Amino acid sequence: MTSSPYFAPVNNSISTFKDNIFEGKVLFCTGGGSGICKGMTESIMRHGANAVIIGRKLDRLTEASSELSERTGRTCIPIQADVRQPQTLQAAAERTMEYFGRIDFVICGAAGNFMSPISGLSANAFKTVIEIDTLGTYNTVKATIPHVRATKGAYVHVSATLHYRGAPYQVHVSAAKAGVDAISNVVAVEEGPHGVRSNVLAPGFTSGTEGMRVMSGNKINKAEGFSNPLGRFTEIHDVANAAVFLFSPAACYITGQVIPVDGGAEHLRGNFFPYPSSVIDPSNVRKLLKGKM
Repeated sequence: MTSSPYFAPVNNSISTFKDNIFEGKVLFCTGGGSGICKGMTESIMRHGANAVIIGRKLDRLTEASSELSERTGRTCIPIQADVRQPQTLQAAAERTMEYFGRIDFVICGAAGNFMSPISGLSANAFKTVIEIDTLGTYNTVKATIPHVRATKGAYVHVSATLHYRGAPYQVHVSAAKAGVDAISNVVAVEEGPHGVRSNVLAPGFTSGTEGMRVMSGNKINKAEGFSNPLGRFTEIHDVANAAVFLFSPAACYITGQVIPVDGGAEHLRGNFFPYPSSVIDPSNVRKLLKGKM
């Protein structure tokens, strides 16, 4: 990263918000077993909520839920489900209601990504990412909306900034996340009269995540040519703080918004790889790419 004279601090939401603002609330989070969604779940639990984390890998979910409960003193239960299969999400929502009796907050965060040019991306690979990100978001909303209406709760959908401009090797994710943004906007206008809010968080390149590992070629927290007005990459805490705010009463009049959490990096974003050389001859980035070139 290009050096900056200013380096933004990384703050914990506990230093800003009361630790009991979500007392008695319940969070339903897809993708909560790791990364950004796990971090958001932990922060929301630290402010009083109990949680359910959803994912395909039960062993990862079980380990994460135990860790989250121990760290926060709240209850987190793991439920195995595949967001591509609506019946499993419906069952997960029903189990949540049986265990906690309510769903107040929903994070739609299940996602998949890899690097591939269109020329090397199969229709099935494209479809898989659409099914996880876009269809998975839709299925999560469908499974939970009656319960969120009952509590006049809120949704936070995890998106990205890739589709704001053309991003080489990311056509599948760009299309999928554009769909996520659109779903959130429709939820906001359809469900607003029922007292339900819906917003999108779009993290920038985030340290300590699988996405960062993929985009940086396993060079943790490094990206040549990347610059940021606030001097650093996004941290999981940054996204978690934004989620705490959006679920809090302080955001009761905020809905239908797409909020980048990237330190202003999108205003300066060029191409992650040398352009056009990396598109004309992708051999110099071959180890990052999936599929034939």
